[in-house]
Amino acid sequence: MQTPKPTGIQLDIAADLHKWRTFLAIGELGSLTRAALFLDSNQSLLSRQLNALERECGTRLFTRTGRGVELSEVGRRIFPQVKALLADAEQLEREIRGDAHELAGRVTVGSLPSIGSPLVGRLFTEMRALHPRLHLKILEGSSGQVEEWLADARVDIAILYRYGATLPEHEEALATVDSYLIGPRGDRLTAAPELPLAALHELPFILPSAPNGLRTALDAMARQARITLAPAIEADSLPLQKLLVAQERLYTVLPLHAVWQELQEGRLQAARIVDPPLQRSVSMAMARQKGPAKAVTAVAAQIVRIVGDMARSGMWRTSDADAGIAGLPPAR
Repeated sequence: MQTPKPTGIQLDIAADLHKWRTFLAIGELGSLTRAALFLDSNQSLLSRQLNALERECGTRLFTRTGRGVELSEVGRRIFPQVKALLADAEQLEREIRGDAHELAGRVTVGSLPSIGSPLVGRLFTEMRALHPRLHLKILEGSSGQVEEWLADARVDIAILYRYGATLPEHEEALATVDSYLIGPRGDRLTAAPELPLAALHELPFILPSAPNGLRTALDAMARQARITLAPAIEADSLPLQKLLVAQERLYTVLPLHAVWQELQEGRLQAARIVDPPLQRSVSMAMARQKGPAKAVTAVAAQIVRIVGDMARSGMWRTSDADAGIAGLPPAR
């Protein structure tokens, strides 16, 4: 009888799967900052791990760009194999450990209605498939309410609009969104793809009442441009704004994702405001009092992934996405 021999596998750079997990996260997200959030780590540690991995491989795995990092030619070639390797390792770990370490508990997310509407349904579906024992709680409110919930740790994750070039400390920029003039079906003004801010002069608007971030920014830009924004009616309800635009042939100003479904169905029209543009950032923050528990980190990472997918559809732009990706959906 022949004596069995052990499998002759030699582990070298393949021995440390944690480094390859870092490689995979950076490759998928295109950003050290986002990879650090996903891995519940910090950017400097990930940078050191990436440098060590490249030294061990003897080649560059990423190319540094002004918008983040991109996979090099070698990185792109090995990426599918690394992903398969880690998937096999993860499956092995699940089989060994069973469900003992499955994520569970409740994660509370606070957001503005216009952000939550396109995001929450998909987030629920994907988190239920990935972690069926994890429960989501969604709170919607104004910017002031969401910030108050975040400060009081009533929410674990807050998704907000921010105006200006800088974000508050500990917030992560998820996307950049343009503002659009929204009009009813068949409207001549919003049939154009773009409009200068001056075209908003004395239109019959339905706008949110002050204090409101968008209203404050609009009023300031109108004063600077010496045009008049005189709402025919004020309403803070997003569904009511969209309903009255369609039925009463009013106008409003919203980001594209807030009317995405209505544009696809042809019930509303949208023209991007330019000269000057009115842009805002979608940012994400986690309650510091609670800290980024594993369940919270998993939900935050999934939000980042979903936002990236929505950017590729044209709903908004991520900070490292190509600037030309944003646009109207095919149907008007």
